[in-house]
Amino acid sequence: MNKIITIALSFFVLLQSLGIGLCDVSQIDEFFEHAQYHSEQYGDNVIVFISKHYGELKASHEKDHQEEKEDHEQLPFQHHSHFSSVAAIVLNKQADGLRTIEVSESRLHNFFYQAPSSSLHSEGILQPPRHS
Repeated sequence: MNKIITIALSFFVLLQSLGIGLCDVSQIDEFFEHAQYHSEQYGDNVIVFISKHYGELKASHEKDHQEEKEDHEQLPFQHHSHFSSVAAIVLNKQADGLRTIEVSESRLHNFFYQAPSSSLHSEGILQPPRHS
């Protein structure tokens, strides 16, 4: 169940990031009906249909076919929205408000070394054999 909820939420975030809303999803049947109308009436394939309603041929198609204006308004993805973001950075220059950090060096030593005092070290651990 958690996987289904996660996938559904991810799908909704994807749709929102692409600018597709629920109203566009609900109007998808008008898209297919109008595409079928163009296929039967004008012999348009899907690429030409998309170009006529969303691409390069949109202006000429709207000018030539004013009788389809109501159908065109019902198609999904017709909303024109602009997203913009503004980042504002304010730099305050106040010399008396800023203090320099003083770093004091510590002269205390936390490490003390003592020479080993075992008899093995004084004799040497690795000695050559004395008797053969």
